[in-house]
Amino acid sequence: MSLPKTRQGTPLDGNATTMHRNVALLSIATTIAPRVTTSEEIDRRLQPALKRLRLPKGLLQRVAGVHERRNWAVGQAFDDAAVSAGKRALAQAGVDPSEVGLMINTSVTRKHLEPSVAVRIHHGLGLPSSATNFDIANACLGFVNGMTLAAQLIDSGQIKYAVIIDGEDADEIQTNTIERLGRPDIGRKDFMSEFASLTLGSGAAAAVLGRADDHPEGHRILGGVTRAATQFNDLCVGSVDGMFTDAKALLKGGMELVVSAWTEAKRDWSWSNMDRYILHQVSDVHTNAIVKATGLDRTRVPLTYPTYGNVGPASIPITLSQETEHLVPGNRVLLMGVGSGLNTAMMEIAW
Repeated sequence: MSLPKTRQGTPLDGNATTMHRNVALLSIATTIAPRVTTSEEIDRRLQPALKRLRLPKGLLQRVAGVHERRNWAVGQAFDDAAVSAGKRALAQAGVDPSEVGLMINTSVTRKHLEPSVAVRIHHGLGLPSSATNFDIANACLGFVNGMTLAAQLIDSGQIKYAVIIDGEDADEIQTNTIERLGRPDIGRKDFMSEFASLTLGSGAAAAVLGRADDHPEGHRILGGVTRAATQFNDLCVGSVDGMFTDAKALLKGGMELVVSAWTEAKRDWSWSNMDRYILHQVSDVHTNAIVKATGLDRTRVPLTYPTYGNVGPASIPITLSQETEHLVPGNRVLLMGVGSGLNTAMMEIAW
């Protein structure tokens, strides 16, 4: 079979495949931001710009499927919310902080370039000095990447327990984007290039991983695949000032990447009949495209973006956490995401 070509003609030429032998997801906890910001409220704030540009209200609801997103309360910090999720995840797993050998923060949000966000979270969790801590930043795939790395270290015997954690704060980018879109020099093309920024939401999540043979009650992490298509590195570029996206090209490149990874993964994995597909939560457009391109059963794809928005790397663990009450032993769960850059990752968990 010939591999698909990118729009530049470079082949998407292979997956990286990872298998885990003795790793389990022991717990997952979230901190849901308490303040609800509706898309109707954002429409009201953008009304002068929408009128000037002759754009209809309700684009966020009709096009993206995002009706609400969450924001932190006044004085509430994303890293404190992440620490709270981490403490609850450790308590649920029955793991003492002194036993943790690794803590990975995967947040896109950061207050400063250094030190890492991880150091404050390490301190807040009361982890021992022997616990390695650092940030992994890979857009919306960071949490799954962190789980993969931690699983490899657990399998190798280097550590006993790991905490993967994420906290996101969309407040500043929302405020900056709405203010900029209200300027008289912003045209329709400029407006649409920043549309995705308005779908973002705040939230935090944490997971604890450990050895499966020590925790038969845990959920086995079996492994998965990753794949890169970094020729698309300029299609979605973001900072606290704004996120600028070539939506059409991003969707096309993302679908090429996902389909290529999905097709090649069939050599090692059987993912056509999973009990749940936990997708990174972007929008109706992206979800419908992935479901159609890979032939997923739409009823097995739970959604959180309609009410929480796109919470970056925290989206997958938040959605998985929301779904845990409906999962039973023996269920098969596939985590799936695409991150700006572009990268994709898929990870199977045996519930």
